[in-house]
Amino acid sequence: MIRNFLKIFMGAAIVCGATSCSSMLSNTRTMTALSQGVQAMTLSNAQVQQYVSEAVVQLDQQSQIAPANNAYTQRLNRLTKGITSVGETPLNFKVYLTKEINAFACADGSVRVYSGLMDSMTDDEVMGIIGHEIGHVGKEHSKNAMKQELLNTAILNAAGSLNSTVASITDSQLCELGKSFMSARYSRKQETEADDYAYDFLKASGKNPYNMILAFEKIKTLESGSSQQSSAASYFSKMFSTHPETDERIAHIQERCTQDGYKRPANK
Repeated sequence: MIRNFLKIFMGAAIVCGATSCSSMLSNTRTMTALSQGVQAMTLSNAQVQQYVSEAVVQLDQQSQIAPANNAYTQRLNRLTKGITSVGETPLNFKVYLTKEINAFACADGSVRVYSGLMDSMTDDEVMGIIGHEIGHVGKEHSKNAMKQELLNTAILNAAGSLNSTVASITDSQLCELGKSFMSARYSRKQETEADDYAYDFLKASGKNPYNMILAFEKIKTLESGSSQQSSAASYFSKMFSTHPETDERIAHIQERCTQDGYKRPANK
């Protein structure tokens, strides 16, 4: 990675020595992008949260948020009552009004749940999904993913600026960063860690962690080709396309439930 930065830097220096003032401006933008790339590798938690918060604000503005008196908001508030932070990160919850089945949590503690997901699942199943997403924040998966996203953006801008493309973190790029939250992809290890966090989260809340299995079974049914598959596609791509197979995740939670004496809820 450092070698790539050096190659771009040297290319910019050569061009700067042989071109006009307008080209020098373009290369100045290159250096700005390179600086952003270096900063992305050394961002503090507070800096990452600031970038994320700015992106979330834009994302919220572009989405239809359920108002305070809406039934979805009231349900989410009831489910998350008393859940105010993960580690040192404060949490805030909102519902996006859309038929899409999705949920995500950001490094700054912003948790967004789609009404389509809430329509498809029971309270305890929704809590399992929320616990999973919060787990990504608690384990710093979201923070590290954001750092990588910023680094990728800076590199792309540096390369583009050699072709007179504006190289800076613009409002539109913040918007793209916001969109990346909704489709964030994590490693198999990170997904397993988030599953375990959700299990412990439900257990600590006095809820039966077996509800995670029920949620996975519903997602698996949709994943296999139900009429709702298209509306659920983004959540499937995030949770399952590059992660442990659904059956493996179910088996893992089943093993933990058996060890802890939890059984499948009646009539489920």
